[in-house]
Amino acid sequence: MKVLIVDDNESTREMLKISLERSGHEVLGQAEDGQSALKAFAELRPEVVLLDIIMPGISGIEVLEEMRKISPEAKIIMLTAVDQDHVTMELKRKGAAAIIFKPFSQQDLKKAFELLK
Repeated sequence: MKVLIVDDNESTREMLKISLERSGHEVLGQAEDGQSALKAFAELRPEVVLLDIIMPGISGIEVLEEMRKISPEAKIIMLTAVDQDHVTMELKRKGAAAIIFKPFSQQDLKKAFELLK
């Protein structure tokens, strides 16, 4: 699948890129904040977005909402360190295809991508 990675942490983005490419996915681009994520999403039209929640500027939840307005069928996997039921419920209600909790493993990524099929 063609993927856009959005996370404010450069090492997390690089680790995700390596993991995804090893699994046969194509990383179309990376973004470090919400504003650049929305721009990259509109330009690159990825099949899947890995989107962090807590970022400078626009939050990942707001970016999720905007991406779903641009493309209602968008497959967006949220990345978060916040493991709370109300956050999980809100993300699902707003259209997240899957949620991965940090710290995560290669197996967590694989499971999330399997949910997209």
